[in-house]
Amino acid sequence: MVTTTALEEELRALAGSVPDPELPVLTLAELGVLRDLRVTAPDRVEVRLTPTYTGCPAIEAMSADIERVLHDHGIAEVEVQTVLSPPWTTDAITAEGRRKLAEFGIAPPRPTGPASGPVAVDLAIRCPNCGSTDTTLLSRFSSTACKALRRCESCREPFDHFKEL
Repeated sequence: MVTTTALEEELRALAGSVPDPELPVLTLAELGVLRDLRVTAPDRVEVRLTPTYTGCPAIEAMSADIERVLHDHGIAEVEVQTVLSPPWTTDAITAEGRRKLAEFGIAPPRPTGPASGPVAVDLAIRCPNCGSTDTTLLSRFSSTACKALRRCESCREPFDHFKEL
């Protein structure tokens, strides 16, 4: 069993509170990309991040922001490692993260992971503005590769949809 120290928990909370550079309404913890943080020596920390997709350009900004936050907290040496396995999926987004996406006007991804019990077959994408499921795909890609652009046919507002992975 791996145990974490109070310092590791404090530093994990700090690193996890860093906003995502592409979706600043979410923290890295809410996005689910912060995989691990370990104190490996006095004033030395290793952080493991998983990008939302291989080649995601935001991983560099995430790493730099984590390093800055931990340096500001007095940690002299911070090593941020990118880990690709297991791959990130949209199921890693926390419930709070999904709530924040919808509140921000981005339709959150539908859960894709294993379910206990019957599997819901709700394939509709709800408009984050009015809640209608009468939406149309305008473009498979939006402001970032992980989002699609849709339009609500009820309120006629365009919106981003965070695609399921």
